[in-house]
Amino acid sequence: MSNYPLANVHPEAIIGSNVVIEPFATVQKDVFIGDGSWIGPNAVICEGARLGKNVKVYPGASVSSIPQDLKFAGERTETFIGDNTVIRESVTISRGTADKHKTVIGKNCLLMAYVHVAHDCIIGNNCIFANAVQVAGHVVIEDWAIIGGASALHQFVKVGAHVMLSGGSLVRKDVPPYTKAAREPLTYAGVNSIGLRRRGFTAEKITEIQEIYRYVFLKGLNNSKAIDAVEKELPPSTERDYIVNFIRSSERGVMKGFSTSIASFE
Repeated sequence: MSNYPLANVHPEAIIGSNVVIEPFATVQKDVFIGDGSWIGPNAVICEGARLGKNVKVYPGASVSSIPQDLKFAGERTETFIGDNTVIRESVTISRGTADKHKTVIGKNCLLMAYVHVAHDCIIGNNCIFANAVQVAGHVVIEDWAIIGGASALHQFVKVGAHVMLSGGSLVRKDVPPYTKAAREPLTYAGVNSIGLRRRGFTAEKITEIQEIYRYVFLKGLNNSKAIDAVEKELPPSTERDYIVNFIRSSERGVMKGFSTSIASFE
């Protein structure tokens, strides 16, 4: 591997064209790195890693390491990183276990420094995780989610598309799509209208989503009654049905609605 004379690249690793592997990086066997990717100094790309095109892995990051799960028995599992995703300094991403056999990070994502993504997580496209976000195993985060710095997500939670999570959030329950979430315990803080506008949602569509969440979070109804009322009283649409199905299928339950009785810690 004379192309990377100061890097430790296993001869069985498959490296695409125009890939740069900086000195003192390690690439183990059973690894694929797509065209145009950059692997920074002291980064470690472990067995089972499948990196797309133009992926950037910054110094000290570890991709596809053995999961921190005592049930892991050495089974062959993988980690998929989508095209154009950026993995900053000291990020750690664990490969899957016998549950899903894979961990997935989508395309065009940004994982800032010190983020941890545990085994069997499925992360969508265009997601941003700010510094020191900690994601436990089996978490699902859908497209365009933004997770504020130092947030911690409990295992098996699900975060819907276009969600904006406040920094320092403790996520124990599912977070429905298109929402903002903040406070402790984690609470509905409105619709992510700014993010939706930036992504081409019309004012009418945003108003429709806000009306759905008035039923879910602001009318004092339990989740079952709220989504029944939404289906009965509001016209069907892609967004309505996505929200209804997300809440109805939630296994951990969804976050709380806003209440003025929640104590302020300011």
